[in-house]
Amino acid sequence: MPTPLESIRNIGIIAHIDAGKTTTTERILYYSGAQHRMGDVDTGDTATDVDPEEAQRGITIYSAAVTCRWAGKTINIIDTPGHVDFTAEVERSLRVLDGGIVIFSAMEGVEAQSETVWRQADRYNVPRICFINKMDRIGASFERTFDDVRDRLAGQPVAIQVPMGAGSPPNPDALTGVIDLIEMKAITWDAESLGAKFEFSEIPEQHRAAAEEWRGKLMETVAMLDDELMAAYLENQPIDPQRIHDLLRKATIGGQLQPTLCGTSLNYIGVQPLLDAVVRYLPSPLDRPPVEGDHPNPKKGRQVRKPSPDEPFAGLIFKIQADKHADLCFVRVYSGKLKSGSRVLNARTGKKELVSQLWHIQSDRRDKIEADEVLAGDIVGVIGPKEVVTGDTLCDPQQPVLLENIRFPETVISMAVEPDSSAERKKLEETLVRLAKQDPTFHAKVNEETGQTIISGMGELHLEIIKKRMERDFGLKVKVHKPRVSYRETVRHPEEAVGEFHRQAAGAAQFARLRLRVEPNPVDESIVVENKMKPGTLPADLARLAEQEVRERAQSGGRIGYPLMKARFTLLDADYREGETTDFAVQAAASAAVNAALDAAGIVLLEPVMRLEVVTPDESLGAIQGDLNMRRAMIVNSQRRGDLTVLEARVPLSAMFGYSTQVRSLSQGRASYSMEPLEYAEAPREVLDAMLG
Repeated sequence: MPTPLESIRNIGIIAHIDAGKTTTTERILYYSGAQHRMGDVDTGDTATDVDPEEAQRGITIYSAAVTCRWAGKTINIIDTPGHVDFTAEVERSLRVLDGGIVIFSAMEGVEAQSETVWRQADRYNVPRICFINKMDRIGASFERTFDDVRDRLAGQPVAIQVPMGAGSPPNPDALTGVIDLIEMKAITWDAESLGAKFEFSEIPEQHRAAAEEWRGKLMETVAMLDDELMAAYLENQPIDPQRIHDLLRKATIGGQLQPTLCGTSLNYIGVQPLLDAVVRYLPSPLDRPPVEGDHPNPKKGRQVRKPSPDEPFAGLIFKIQADKHADLCFVRVYSGKLKSGSRVLNARTGKKELVSQLWHIQSDRRDKIEADEVLAGDIVGVIGPKEVVTGDTLCDPQQPVLLENIRFPETVISMAVEPDSSAERKKLEETLVRLAKQDPTFHAKVNEETGQTIISGMGELHLEIIKKRMERDFGLKVKVHKPRVSYRETVRHPEEAVGEFHRQAAGAAQFARLRLRVEPNPVDESIVVENKMKPGTLPADLARLAEQEVRERAQSGGRIGYPLMKARFTLLDADYREGETTDFAVQAAASAAVNAALDAAGIVLLEPVMRLEVVTPDESLGAIQGDLNMRRAMIVNSQRRGDLTVLEARVPLSAMFGYSTQVRSLSQGRASYSMEPLEYAEAPREVLDAMLG
């Protein structure tokens, strides 16, 4: 029997690194009966961190899909990485999820990557609930973290639980459980049963005043959602808890607020109520708007697909994973049915792909039962498609639709890679193609001038993991050279230029002249090409060819050789001669016009600037600030977090190689930091001069 759509929850667990995502997932799988023992991050035996690098480093690198059942509902969970180098895994997961659990550490509160994943969830309009974890740690503060969510993330958290105490024994005020503010009951867990057993009781007297205060805030928030409940609240009438749950669900799905819970996953407190909140407040596929996309034929306009098995099939490939025998495509089915053995259309390429097998995924293990058919709302593994990449739409060939793709950030770091022997060069090329297919933030290309193979990614750790994968998974020994920054180019000021092609060959003349303008475009990081030539200046097919050539030439790189960005090209005019203005002539003239315009407009070299957050004890603060000043960092904020100082800075990536070793040295290993791409900004003149030689 297929699971009814209203009983499905497709959710992601997202957070800053080390906030407790994977541990929380382990507890969820154990308490729901999906697995019979708990794994541990420290011992490297968790269900979702199955890659050897994940087990060794104790971090999540690849998003993993698992399924469990709770309160009669099927919950598909994606545990995502917290490290910024693997932000693509979060991006592609949020694109296909219906809801999310955002986990915060009660010690550190909202951290740099917390802000990143929150913004990603905002971009995809993902309803979410919050879980303030690690309430048993020294320095844990529920209220400070709660306020951080509201103030730093512009969130609308509403507490439906508060902790009974904080920290761990021998602290007399150590965490003992949580208070349910809707039922106004205390909940405590039995450590002997690993938290499987818990009980409700009356709220202890020492916690009652705080519970009443937080209950008042909850009721004020909920009362604002409904006039009848507001009247009952003002008249001190009893309010049915189910009414509160219903209003919280509606407001959560609408993005108005985020129910907030607390506990400590590691020590078994608070996970079952978190599962209850997933079922109660996060949406089913039916609660989300229908997906929209374009018809491959522009004349047929926008297409809408409702989350129903009766609609034409449409699904999005959000991840591709190397399997022993064939690539495994993770697909979110938005509408219709997908059958094993069927042929579907790749809307991007226009080619049909065979769906040879369907699997329900449990991390890296397939379920024992292969699926014959999956329906709208499912997240499944598909084997068979060949010419696909992340973000491709699979759909009904008779009723095609191209869903919105997934946008990934620009790479910021590159290094040269070469095989150990020339005999393995072809194997290296094939391996890099396969890795790039799986990871949209990894790119590889051959530098035409030097012949070197350059790989690019999101950070030093990202490229280190890629290198380890080449050696471990593909049996390829490689040498890598020092990482280097991925610079970009743009233009300094607007300029117009003319490109002309005129050649006489074998008695036939070829001619074309094209005038265009280039200008800075700070509002859009991509290359924009517009055609403002008067109608009829060029035949329609030649005008399209001119646009295409301008775009391709611009994307091939600027005057130094780095990719262009933040630039707009406008086609202004052209000269056309019947019989002489050929396709080749138009392409040559367009390319010459772009070159001339770039020469005239002046080069601006752009370098990746990172957003850096350093958390340090006070005694190391001066040394760390001095070191950051030497790295051209601009400190933009400083604040207290318990007995630590948090520095927020903007710093060029080129100055940050080896920083992890330096910050440990300056603080005797007590400071920590996180870094994420912020923007591309103009590099100092001396950097450009050095490149121009």
